[in-house]
Amino acid sequence: MLAAVAIAQFMFALDMAVVNVALPAIRTALDFAPADLAWVVHIYALTFGGFLLLGGRAGDLFGRRRLFVAGLVVFGLASLAGGLAQAPWELVTARAVQGAAAAAAAPAALAMLTTTFAEGPARVRALGIWGGVNAAGGALGVLAGGVLTEYANWRWVMLINIPIVLAALALAAVGVPAGGRDSRRRPDVLGAVLATGGTGLLVLGVVRTDRYAWTSATTLGTLAAAFVLLAAFVLVEARFAKAPLVRLGLLRSRWVAGANAFVFLVAAGQFAAFYFVSLYMQQVLHMGAAETGLAFLPFSFGVIAGTIVATRLGATRSPRTSLIAGGALGAAGMAWFAAMSPTGGFLTDVLGPSILASLGIGLCLAPVAAAATTGVPPHEAGMASGVLNSSRQLGGAIGLAALSTIAAHHTGSDLSPAGLNGGYALGVLIGAGLLVVAALLALVVFPRARRTPATGDGLPAEERESQAA
Repeated sequence: MLAAVAIAQFMFALDMAVVNVALPAIRTALDFAPADLAWVVHIYALTFGGFLLLGGRAGDLFGRRRLFVAGLVVFGLASLAGGLAQAPWELVTARAVQGAAAAAAAPAALAMLTTTFAEGPARVRALGIWGGVNAAGGALGVLAGGVLTEYANWRWVMLINIPIVLAALALAAVGVPAGGRDSRRRPDVLGAVLATGGTGLLVLGVVRTDRYAWTSATTLGTLAAAFVLLAAFVLVEARFAKAPLVRLGLLRSRWVAGANAFVFLVAAGQFAAFYFVSLYMQQVLHMGAAETGLAFLPFSFGVIAGTIVATRLGATRSPRTSLIAGGALGAAGMAWFAAMSPTGGFLTDVLGPSILASLGIGLCLAPVAAAATTGVPPHEAGMASGVLNSSRQLGGAIGLAALSTIAAHHTGSDLSPAGLNGGYALGVLIGAGLLVVAALLALVVFPRARRTPATGDGLPAEERESQAA
């Protein structure tokens, strides 16, 4: 079961990054309009982020194994369709379906881990593997995209998912128990519509700031509509929903609320830094696509090393320890990145910061997932997983869009290596500041001792009575 979940999570993270390096080749092959090319990336983030809350709760109600397998099958079919696309709309549609399928399977995967492995060392080890492959997928996506585009064909950045899907399905068939479903409860349809529409519009408004200014009527109108829908969603969940998509009482836990705020800040800084460093290597240091991908390998190894350390610490210490240390180390690595020079090189400006920042990120991945599910009753594990994944996606999308706008404004019309370098350095430095805030939040918000597992908090009345008896 752990292998099936790890392989699937690797693939979902891989697809967040694998197409980035292939975009120039995709534009030429399918005759994309320059303004429309970014939608190959944005639409995946939009549907993934928009459907995560719904996917997380649907797994609780209809069975996590069922949703996990269905999500994998749809993801594989969408990857095949994208690899065979002959027109821009076909590829964009395939990417949209990929995002929705990942939103169904990813929360179910994390919920299966947290309900299979009890709180404590066993869960920390399982989440360590999950976190390691999650980060490795994102980092290796850049490498795979560069190598496949340069030495094969851009279509393979989509088709590479098919053997991964088949491997995950084969493991799920023998390793994931069927599980049950809560047939007594009907899904919160109104909450699902409001949450999906609100988060979707929020991501849409943010990612389109590369075309529409933050102060434009289009951006402000989209964000205002998103906040109206999300406010209505909170009202429905608090007052009317019998099986809420997100039980608001869940967020009263310092562990759950703190973990989601922490991951939002870290994702905002990390996604932006990843983007700026990739552009720095290609547009300032003039490294090729495959060379840039290889340059991210030390980052992958650093994340794995950080995850191993976090797993060992988690056996005896609260997640708080790793989160404080990880946030501080990640911030230090990104601040070092911000010293990048237009006359620098990989060894002097990329390798050292990559190792330091990746160790910090690795220290955070498993502990933040452990913190977000600490004290959560098993029947709400999918809910908690969906909220955590949504926080990560929203943080990454908002952070990347906001810092990209700031960097572009700083660069202005100076597109020389020195001008671009200044904008990238500023964006990475602000990202480092976000990780400093995350480390301080972990220091202040998280309890020093891990809470014992919940024994009925949030359960239906008849289940609480059963436990009491």
